[in-house]
Amino acid sequence: MSTDNRRRRLRSTLTPVALAAALTASVFTPVAGAESGAVPAGDNVIIQWDQALMEAVKVGKLGPPHVARAIGVLHTCTYDAWAAYDGKATGTRYGSQLRRPVAERTLANKSKAISYAGYLALKDLYPASKPAFDQLMVKLGYDPTTVPGGVTSPAAIGTKACQAVLDFRHHDGANQLGNLNGGAPYSDYTGWVPRNDPMDIFAFDPATVRDPNGYQPLIHPTKNGPTITDGFVGAQWGKIKLLSVQGLPQAWQDSAQKGILEALRRSTTPGPVPYGSPEYVQQAQDLVDISANLTEEHKAIAEYWADGAGTVTPAGHWMVLTQDVSRRDGNTLDEDAKLFFAMGNAQADAAVACWYVKRHYDYVRPITAVRYLFQDQEIAAWGGPDQGTVTIDGSQWRPYQEDTFPTPPFSEYVSGHSTFSFAAAEVFRRFTGSDQFGMSTTIQPGQLTFEHNLPSSPITLSWPTFSEAAAQVGISRRYGGIHFLDGDLHGRALGSSIGQVTWNTANLYINGHA
Repeated sequence: MSTDNRRRRLRSTLTPVALAAALTASVFTPVAGAESGAVPAGDNVIIQWDQALMEAVKVGKLGPPHVARAIGVLHTCTYDAWAAYDGKATGTRYGSQLRRPVAERTLANKSKAISYAGYLALKDLYPASKPAFDQLMVKLGYDPTTVPGGVTSPAAIGTKACQAVLDFRHHDGANQLGNLNGGAPYSDYTGWVPRNDPMDIFAFDPATVRDPNGYQPLIHPTKNGPTITDGFVGAQWGKIKLLSVQGLPQAWQDSAQKGILEALRRSTTPGPVPYGSPEYVQQAQDLVDISANLTEEHKAIAEYWADGAGTVTPAGHWMVLTQDVSRRDGNTLDEDAKLFFAMGNAQADAAVACWYVKRHYDYVRPITAVRYLFQDQEIAAWGGPDQGTVTIDGSQWRPYQEDTFPTPPFSEYVSGHSTFSFAAAEVFRRFTGSDQFGMSTTIQPGQLTFEHNLPSSPITLSWPTFSEAAAQVGISRRYGGIHFLDGDLHGRALGSSIGQVTWNTANLYINGHA
């Protein structure tokens, strides 16, 4: 029986969960492809629309899981537009229905369809940045004020492909429109409530810790703004549809999603250590020891990968690195349509899987555990900006972070940074056929912002492989006092697994088998 016939038969006979598993178990196949026409000077339109998204992210207010979803939405829209001009790729919403004849599969047509798709997607995701998106359209030679005419023009194809993705995504569980609870966009509708009262980061009160296993929201200042009390950003995120279930019949999607996420949770994230165990104390002591022995290189690593408020966020950081890899390898537009589709959805799915686990365990952050365990005890630790290592009461321990963003506003286990990073490394290895990365960055004297005048001399962070870059991201969160060892290592395992699942599914679409 041919592979295509076997897949069709599987779809007609398998249960929802088994079908989703089958869909994510395809053989890895190369996704590089030839492109019609010459590569234009400078970055192709896939990269330029990704750059436009990154700029919107930096000035926007959305959190890490929201940004990861936005990346997935953008690059699904651009991929679906591009797929109409490929000989075998199928779109995620229309399949092969938008396929254009060979004569129309030119670089110009692909670029135009992709751009109209990217423009529509970003207006929907970041409406406040529309003027910047308008400017990019004009720069590319397109009129953002014109409604695409006809039904088969590149502009119409790109718009139609993207609108179908947006129509699906408006009901994907993110609550982007606020229609699930009549609340604000992206607001939680699942009823999460904290197990502990909020902690004022400047005045620890042990009475606020009712459950030492539970995540505790923080009260802290913001940059140029008022003091705020955190909630749980993205508490509903585990309900957002993974790429691997989006093509299933609607009635099957929830059960398939639950099966995949539960399988991932049980196989990669066995759970954090409980309060009252020696391991609970040891993981906290480990972070105290790291804090007391931070070097300038540790601080540089912690800050370079922090990706907090006002940055491109962790998932966005990996998309910037995806741009770099594309340039390194001289990718064509066809290749980048595939790479960014796979990477964008890996980041989106990593957020879903990670936040599913975060919500399931709702685990304590180091700032609560260390202060609760070592209150009224003298410890050696980082004393704050420009203070170095000092002796303090354990209740005053602080992460190596700014007071305006002391700890991310969601639970600890597992690390989002680790999950995003190992999902990205998985896609890079599969797409390029190698773990070789070969990139670096140099942090100049005085460039760090958590403290003054650091580093005192240039520090170069080098990553010979994608795996080493991802591992450095993971340990950066321990240097920063944000995650325990298990939160990092189990996040790495989860990231690798969800990266494989998403890659397999993306490959089915790219090779015309979905």
